[in-house]
Amino acid sequence: MENLNGNMDINSLFFGEGRGEACLIDTTLRDGEQAPGVVFSLEDKIEIARRLDEIGIPELEIGTPAIGRNEQNDIRCLLSQGFLFKSTCWARAAKVDLNAALDCGTKRVNLSFPVSDIQLKAIGKSRDWVINSLPEIMQFATDSFEFVAVGAQDASRADIHFLKEYISAVNYYGAKRVRIADTVGIMNPFSVKNLFKDLSGTFPEVELEFHGHNDLGMATANHATALTTGASSVSLTVNGLGERAGNGALEEVIFALKYSYGINLGLYGKLLNKLSSYVEKVSGRKQCISKPITGKMTFSHESGIHCRSLKENVLSYQPFNPGEIGKETVFIIGKHSGFGGISAFLEKRNIFLTKSETTDLIAKIKSLSTQLKRNLYSNEIYSLL
Repeated sequence: MENLNGNMDINSLFFGEGRGEACLIDTTLRDGEQAPGVVFSLEDKIEIARRLDEIGIPELEIGTPAIGRNEQNDIRCLLSQGFLFKSTCWARAAKVDLNAALDCGTKRVNLSFPVSDIQLKAIGKSRDWVINSLPEIMQFATDSFEFVAVGAQDASRADIHFLKEYISAVNYYGAKRVRIADTVGIMNPFSVKNLFKDLSGTFPEVELEFHGHNDLGMATANHATALTTGASSVSLTVNGLGERAGNGALEEVIFALKYSYGINLGLYGKLLNKLSSYVEKVSGRKQCISKPITGKMTFSHESGIHCRSLKENVLSYQPFNPGEIGKETVFIIGKHSGFGGISAFLEKRNIFLTKSETTDLIAKIKSLSTQLKRNLYSNEIYSLL
């Protein structure tokens, strides 16, 4: 695998030998597809999984068997592909869901209980129901699967004392990992830090996972914070695809860890941009053109000062070389362009003007761009030439 950078290597910390247990869990095929109106075909799922496997993602949550027969058939097919990542299915804490997972042949399951009072009341249940249900369902799960993870749904709005009682109980009954879910995306990096320092200090033997949503726009920061303050895993989706405002974005967390924390995950980053474009296409969910990391305009520049400096050093106005994610720096020609951007545009096309001619061209470009209220296209620049 190609490393994203030369900074601190935490493969041994999170993965051990080989891929080991997951640091990054991709749930595009499960939670991502829950985004309203999104439906992946089996071919879509196989291709997304193949690309994630090629990048080096160590674990995928590949579906919810209880959805129905077609979903179960897709899961069986995905399990038969021989991918290197570990495959996990999601289930409610109910035998009917776990039996559906067993029928698919999966060896790893992530079952979930709601733990906040607001969600428990919504389904007519109580905290006592959760605790009293655990022995039987956990016995069935641990007898049936090699790996059982247990989710604390809406943990960010749960009573902290009950959350700890829940974690203690599921750990006692054999859970290999506990998912702490910020189900409605209300947490911030400070509350994430405080929570995971508290939980990891109280339960040093428990592997904690963070699963957050992006309702308030803090999912990337929250997941990076969780991984560096007590969580050993985070679950994410490509492009942040998911319900409402979406999930934590896989590609954003990878590069946030690299350039904000100096943490190298040892993944093949050059394939992320193509994966992002593919998921955008098959999900029908268009990305904002300025979306961090994979947005169409993320590495585009118009300002004359910026373009001039970027010609000398690609890092002068960019956090990293876009080649690391399979993109390139693009100069946009418009109202704010100067000698740097115009010269680069001309040189790339083997057009050479005198300084006076370039100055005249820049003036015409600025005038036309102002008139049109947008940047100019190549044919319009040729016309001015």
